[in-house]
Amino acid sequence: MKFFQQVRLAAIPKHGLQISKKRYLLLLISILILLQTGSLESYQRKSAIVDAVNKVSPAVVNVSSAYEVQKRDNPFSGFGMDPFFDSFFKDFFDRGFERRHKKQSLGSGVIIDGTRGFILTNAHVIERTGTITVVLRDKREFTAQIVGADPDSDLAVLRIESTEPLPAIAMGNSEDLMIGETVIAIGNPFGFSNTVTTGVISALNRSIRSGEKVFHDFIQTDASINPGNSGGPLLNINGELIGVNTAIYAKAQGIGFAIPINKAKRIVADLIQYGEVIPAWIGITIQNLDESLASYLKIDQSEGILIKSVEQTGPAYESGIRNKDIILKIGHTPVASVEEFDNTMKNYSAGDRILLSLKRKHKQLKVAVTAVAFPERLAMELAYEMMGIAVEDLSLSNQLTYRTHVKKGVVISEVHPEAYLFEIGVRAGDIIRQLDDFPINTSNDFKKAIVKYRQKNSIVILLQRRNQLYYITVKIKA
Repeated sequence: MKFFQQVRLAAIPKHGLQISKKRYLLLLISILILLQTGSLESYQRKSAIVDAVNKVSPAVVNVSSAYEVQKRDNPFSGFGMDPFFDSFFKDFFDRGFERRHKKQSLGSGVIIDGTRGFILTNAHVIERTGTITVVLRDKREFTAQIVGADPDSDLAVLRIESTEPLPAIAMGNSEDLMIGETVIAIGNPFGFSNTVTTGVISALNRSIRSGEKVFHDFIQTDASINPGNSGGPLLNINGELIGVNTAIYAKAQGIGFAIPINKAKRIVADLIQYGEVIPAWIGITIQNLDESLASYLKIDQSEGILIKSVEQTGPAYESGIRNKDIILKIGHTPVASVEEFDNTMKNYSAGDRILLSLKRKHKQLKVAVTAVAFPERLAMELAYEMMGIAVEDLSLSNQLTYRTHVKKGVVISEVHPEAYLFEIGVRAGDIIRQLDDFPINTSNDFKKAIVKYRQKNSIVILLQRRNQLYYITVKIKA
């Protein structure tokens, strides 16, 4: 009764009773209709979370990747045989009893550009080669192409083509996030499409280790994120994309992690333009501080890392960084080892502005450096540092010098006596045909491959000597 009295008072205007009766009757009829259909109750229950989910859900997609695996079976295993005979039969039947199994990885994604059909997801969702299928909430199904993937950030961009309009999500801002702020995660955990979970932001700038990799600057939330959620959106209460959910941390229970969208934007731009992320380079070489060096410099050994040299044409030198400066932090992340420096730098790409906290002669300072792509002119020097080899094009004179008829590849002209390649027998005159999956036809190809793979722990070389081809795995010591 009190509700209807409030409605009646609100409906009576000051300028006339006759009009107020008409308004009152119309409002009363509307309320009765709403009560009869249950719409008023639904309206009262509708929250900002419901609005955000309704707005965004059409742009959330199911991503599945089918691939084949080979398995060799021993038909005599499992019969309680002596281990020797079990091993014997295993070796005997290994070649003939191969079976192919189809497996499927499942994850989520979100459409970030409906016009061009770009979808943002996790790199680990599509890391195996195979057919990638994308299914929208309205059951439309597409075969997707990989635009680019970056395992270091665990992000990938897919593309689908549609004759009909595609829904897309609005980008938010992850720079002004607040701990305790309400967030919404949408994805396909365990194949249950468009599952919604909610929570709050528990922490920012989290670093987590997954296998041999360390990921930095994650958003931590208590919204449930399971394997199928990987690649799905993390939203703020307005339904804006503020992060990309990831389930790379297998030990997580009751907590989830997401890649901040502002970080993702930079990576997505590179993936769309180049198909890969162009690593950041600032033009310095660094080394860990050992006890004697720290004592000589009169600093704490665990305080940071030493800048050993600065490339005079590089961004660091132009920003005022010099030899013997100590790097304490990159952005908000402390760096106490070369490994931590390398892992943190993987979060940046060419064109990013990087803030370094330094110590110089007991004074602390902050320097902003704009990273660039590693210059190819330094690639040959880097290759010598990494693998201890120098190479040249297969010119006619080199073909005569090294007595080879091979015309594609680069010929090794020098091998450092202390290099691993020298130890295993690689010599001048051997020809490099491929680095990892990058075919090498000229010295320009070789330079591009060195720049591309310079941050890897190891690299596979396809080496040719006369008519024989050899695959060699080399640890990089750059």
